[in-house]
Amino acid sequence: MKSILSGVILIILLGSCKVIKKSGADADKYASYQEDLSESRISFPALDDQVKEESTEAFYEGSLAIDDDLDYAMRRFVEKNRSERYYSGYTVLVYSGVDRDAAFKTRNDLYRDFPEIKSEMQYQEPRYLVKVGKYINRIEAQANYNKLKESFPMTRIIQDRFVREGYENPNEKVDNDQREN
Repeated sequence: MKSILSGVILIILLGSCKVIKKSGADADKYASYQEDLSESRISFPALDDQVKEESTEAFYEGSLAIDDDLDYAMRRFVEKNRSERYYSGYTVLVYSGVDRDAAFKTRNDLYRDFPEIKSEMQYQEPRYLVKVGKYINRIEAQANYNKLKESFPMTRIIQDRFVREGYENPNEKVDNDQREN
């Protein structure tokens, strides 16, 4: 029974390995083929310099100009953000663990091997964190991540919240003004 089964499997395998002959013409027949498509291509007339300047001025000075609206929106955005204490972003996490000595060693290795990269160590009970950078988006963090990944294999990019530098709390300013009076 085994020999019959082996024979059938052998015949199937050999039958499936058959070399299929390619059908169709040889590529050499079409080696010299050429086709002119210039008549079917879309073409545009050349603009002279005067028309270009007029259309550019009309675009920037005309009704389509949104510079004032954009400036207003940016000012509002900056004012709103100035009143926020924290902002969300990304950081490169080099070490996360409960071993204090390993955290300090990682931080010292970072100072020694990458002096141009500023690292920061935090303690969030019960773990130590060694972080690098404060980035608005992941793409910015990618450069330092790629540098550190070879030396520190556990490195990863994480979301984080940062205290805004120059944070002005409007409530504190009112309280300080009241205290002076």
